[in-house]
Amino acid sequence: MELLAVEAADRGMPVRAAEEPGLAGPAYWYGGPIAGARLAGRLGFALLEPSDGWLAELPEEFTGRRVRAATVADAWAIDRPTFVKPPREKSFPAEVYTDGSRLPGTLDPAAPVLLSDVVTFAAEYRLFLLDGRIATASRYAVFGRLDPRPLGADRADRVVAAQLSEFVDGLTAEAGNTLPSAVVVDVGQLLDPYRAGHRWAVVEANMAWFSHAYAADPARVLDVVLRAAGPREHVRPRDGAFARC
Repeated sequence: MELLAVEAADRGMPVRAAEEPGLAGPAYWYGGPIAGARLAGRLGFALLEPSDGWLAELPEEFTGRRVRAATVADAWAIDRPTFVKPPREKSFPAEVYTDGSRLPGTLDPAAPVLLSDVVTFAAEYRLFLLDGRIATASRYAVFGRLDPRPLGADRADRVVAAQLSEFVDGLTAEAGNTLPSAVVVDVGQLLDPYRAGHRWAVVEANMAWFSHAYAADPARVLDVVLRAAGPREHVRPRDGAFARC
């Protein structure tokens, strides 16, 4: 957040806190979905985001596992270890649940969730996409533990960057029309017991305006955020279906 604020200020853009009185639009947004939805009408911005079921609708060649869109009621009924996550708001921890009884019983039974097979990602990368291309990226985890690292630091990183670019080219060729023009897609190296080495797979898609930059280039992250959460009149026709507010 702070690095993006510094970058915006360097571009001559005033940076204000959501609680600050007297805010007026048109404005851009970087922050949570609840406050964003509350302020969007008054400040005149639109929030672009992928659909709740986007990951479940992807072909398995890009997910590397079975993923299905369901409800909390469905999740309560699971009887084997399953990775369960809310697709948008962080209403409960996204993690592996041994069975449905481990989920909070106070959740809305009709709330959407994503259910997926349990897999292991050797490393995970956050990709900020603009018009179907990687604007900037960062590693953020290794075997599930936070470990941010910028790409391009050495030869091995450059190999990974080239592989990620190739994977994204295939993803956008197949499903680019199902994503807004400015979005975050997390991709990981999937450990596959049936194949040697690693396999690239989509972890999830997220709203650029509510995604940690980790070690990605703040200037390029800001470019993506400004497209993903800017004045409503700037929304491009292709992005109309992805505008939340």
